[in-house]
This record gives sequence, C-alpha cells and structure tokens, in this order.
Amino acid sequence: MIKKFGSGKVNLAIWAKNSFVNDDLNQMYGSDAMECISSSDQFHFMFSQARALDLIELEQLLQSVGWSRRPIRRVKKALDNSLLKVGLWQHDPKFPRLVGFARCTGDGVLQATVWDVAIHPVYQGLGLGKELMHYVIKSLKKLGIERVVLFADPGVVAFYKSQGWQLEPKGSRCAFWYSN
Repeated sequence: MIKKFGSGKVNLAIWAKNSFVNDDLNQMYGSDAMECISSSDQFHFMFSQARALDLIELEQLLQSVGWSRRPIRRVKKALDNSLLKVGLWQHDPKFPRLVGFARCTGDGVLQATVWDVAIHPVYQGLGLGKELMHYVIKSLKKLGIERVVLFADPGVVAFYKSQGWQLEPKGSRCAFWYSN
C-alpha cells in the first residue's frame, strides 16, 4: 500500500488533474516522498520526511486528537532530537494539509521508540494510521533498527494489537514491541 515516489513506478494518472509531474511533487515533498493509499478516492495523501513541519499546524493536529498543548520551543527541540519525523499530507498543489504525524527517537542502530502518532479525526477510518505505522516501521528497518517500541494510550491499544504489536511481557503498561 506504500509506493516509492519519484522512482517512475507510481501511476501518475491520478495526479494528471493537477498537472503536476514527479519533479513538482519531489520539490513539494522531497525526493523520498511516498504516496499513501487510502480507502478514499477523493483525497490523495503523501508521506514526507523532508517537507518542513509548520509547528503551529502540528500543534493543531495534535490538539485535534485530544492532546494537551505543549510549548512550541520544546516541541521544536524534541523534533530536532528525533531520529525520524514523518508528516502525512493531504495533497493539494497550492496548500498541502498536515493530516498525520509520527516521530521516533532512539540510538539509530539497535532500538527506536515511536511517539506522537496522530491522524486528524476527519481522516480517521481511511486506513491512514495503519499505513503511517507501516511507513514508520519500513523507514526504521532501512536504518537497521532491530527493535521498535511504542507507548500507547489505553484507547488505542486495540488499534496496535490489530496490526500485530504485542503487549509488553508484564502486560502492566500500554507498551508494545516489534522485533525485526
């Protein structure tokens, strides 16, 4: 469900109505951007690690899923110290909208922890959260990461369990692990 963008293997017919070509999309999202397939035919979504995140837009996304406000300067510092930052954008040639996000911290070799996974409520139910997690795991595997851990609120435990994540051995916290 995730396609490499810019490799010439993506069907550009879906983008024809916007009269964009690979170079335009690469400039907008970065050369390693990937199309994210969803169950919606009316929207087109892109994963990007290169597109700059507007901190106000990110804060609005995180608040839309019920998270408390965090000081912008601390969020910027957290992002600067992250191993991986992924934005999920609803594609629009004039104004792409940030609709999903995840970030990871770690040692860059053996382990990583996934944080701040969010999909805007308007776009939930389209399979985007599942695709975002697939993208994150695939990106971490490319780095050679051997173990991925995430901490989840009780309300989303079932979502992660449905994707094959396992509750940590003691089962006392909402921590999951994935091993390559």
